[in-house]
Amino acid sequence: MNPFDPELIRRKAEEFETAVLPDILRWAWETFGGRAAIGTSFQGAGLVALHTAYQNGFRFPVFTIDPGLLFPETLELKSKIEDLLGIRIESLVPEQTVEEQEAELGPELWKSKPDLCCALRKVIPLQKKLAELDVWITGVRRQQGASRDGVKIVELYHFDVLRDRYIIKLNPMANWTRDQVQAYTVEHSLPVNSLASLGYRSIGCRPCTRPVGDGDDERAGRWTGFDKSECGIHTFLGSNI
Repeated sequence: MNPFDPELIRRKAEEFETAVLPDILRWAWETFGGRAAIGTSFQGAGLVALHTAYQNGFRFPVFTIDPGLLFPETLELKSKIEDLLGIRIESLVPEQTVEEQEAELGPELWKSKPDLCCALRKVIPLQKKLAELDVWITGVRRQQGASRDGVKIVELYHFDVLRDRYIIKLNPMANWTRDQVQAYTVEHSLPVNSLASLGYRSIGCRPCTRPVGDGDDERAGRWTGFDKSECGIHTFLGSNI
């Protein structure tokens, strides 16, 4: 059976709404093996998916996007996760350093052209990585904000950047709540970003992330002052098939 058949993906999306997390990840592992990879930014949900996968013997490759602007606390957490699971997490880096970008496009591009900065430092490195994969596993959850409330657990996209083909985006945490993520984290003693205790609920690049209040959307602390809630890595693929 063609694993990229749109009707199959639609059926799986419905089936996975009531499936447990290990079973969703098992399908990806048994169907695609190392052609499926977990992309993590070390947010809570992504770490739950990663821990569950490795606890069940699904040793997916793991990568993260490092724009050169991450908090030291995020890099510290990366090291802790690698030690905990005994893995190496691949860092995807932009073609230019921050200093090289400033020399060409001016200082603090994130203040003048945040979409361009995100594209150069996050989206393009991800696109190059996805060209090698059949499945991208994320920690996206519907509860994170309005821009994500319609996400399906499994989605099929036409990927025409670098390679003209299909790619599956697996969001196994889509229907999890923040409370469920936190309960799993406590139960399994997972390390967390130390910034979380300071009110940072969605942690990205240093210049574009701030703490938020309890009543705010989880991503309300990103790109303050701009009409922007996504960096582009979860939107460049367009609409799912």
